Amino acid sequence: MSTQNRSYHRYLPHTDADVARMLEVIGVPSVQALFAELIPPPIQLKRPLDLPPALDEAALLEHLSELAQQNQTVGRTTFLGAGVHPHTIQSAVDMLLMRSELYTAYTPYQPEISQGTLQIVFEYQTMVAELFGLGLANASMYDGSTAAAEAVLMARRLSGRKRALASLGLHPEYRQVVSTYLHGLDAELESVPLTADGRTDLAALAERLGNDVGSVVVQVPNFFGVIEDVRAVAQAAHAAGALAIAVVAEPLALGLLAPPGALGADIAVGEGIGLAIPPSLGGPGLGLFAARDQPDFRKALPGRLVGETVDKQGRRGYVLTLATREQHIRRERATSNICTNTGLVATAFTIHMSMLGRRGFRELAHLCYAKGQYARDAVCALPGFEPRFSGPSFAEFAVRVPGGDADRVARRALERGVLAGVACGRWEAAYKDTLLINPSEAHRKADLDRLAVTLAEVAR
Repeated sequence: MSTQNRSYHRYLPHTDADVARMLEVIGVPSVQALFAELIPPPIQLKRPLDLPPALDEAALLEHLSELAQQNQTVGRTTFLGAGVHPHTIQSAVDMLLMRSELYTAYTPYQPEISQGTLQIVFEYQTMVAELFGLGLANASMYDGSTAAAEAVLMARRLSGRKRALASLGLHPEYRQVVSTYLHGLDAELESVPLTADGRTDLAALAERLGNDVGSVVVQVPNFFGVIEDVRAVAQAAHAAGALAIAVVAEPLALGLLAPPGALGADIAVGEGIGLAIPPSLGGPGLGLFAARDQPDFRKALPGRLVGETVDKQGRRGYVLTLATREQHIRRERATSNICTNTGLVATAFTIHMSMLGRRGFRELAHLCYAKGQYARDAVCALPGFEPRFSGPSFAEFAVRVPGGDADRVARRALERGVLAGVACGRWEAAYKDTLLINPSEAHRKADLDRLAVTLAEVAR
């Protein structure tokens, strides 16, 4: 913290005299005193940071290259999913995305200079609405988990009811995020168990439903890859006066499955990053969000809504019709507190979906389904491996491993250069024996065979 530490000046342009003048103006004797309330003296570092000397650009690039060479590369033998389902993204997507007129995430406040961005968002909304089978879709959700939380809050506004139910088939981290949102409203997210086939227990759901439940959340395919009966869940929710929320962490599955809106879902959300950009540590994500198109839903919709209109000459144009942000209204009364725009990732999603088209999207879904079924049959034919649930799956599937320690199996497979899947015990001890495996169109038959051979070797 001392201004005598010369590394301090590498990052701030102020001289010691500049700092002294600023401290004098605000009436604080030192930088340490300025931060004393935030960083109490007992935990302040009394010495410079133990860092090596600064490097010039050439030396820094060489050092980064040396670090990169320490990374372990597994290529197509990566079978991780669990909410982030990567797919092959054509090079043309990046080429178009990096054009200067598109390469921005800033909100298009001024329509007269933002027609291109606004039109892309409009097309994106149209695709999401069609994908989910609902008439209204927005933009600028952070990711699938926060979109799910926003959906639950939207249902509270619409229903006036505080309780929310969620299937245990909903991603554990999604449940954590929704619970965090509700905690600030003195509410809790209540869980509904699964049956032996991996689907939501409809009898248990009926027992928990009441006239104080505002929403029921179900994921399809669910966290374990099982295809849920969304229609039955929605009917049960509606019978109790609650709204049905469908979560789709793998939107490609909708190339084969009926859209949530056609099955009775009032709101559908999802994660679109797998169809937009490669996943990376810490994000970003792309929260998909759609709802029934009716006046009360439009008023309660979070995020942004781009609409199509005409100018004085009758020419088609696009405008930011709805923007529910905390800058526009008191925070506690805002329909959403989203502040960051995910427009760049949404643009990548739109470009990729446009390149696929309806036919390509369905063909890609069929391909992933076929790869998933092949891998599931191959793995479950191994001694000691068996399906964790008996329900049908799309591509991702869960298996019980021999010995009951999926984390051990996954670590031993990685030693052989195969990221075999995600060990589910990291979230719940009851699933310590469960490995979640995610094949995709990126895997060749040889990759799927190598997965089975590797699992057979490490499980011995």
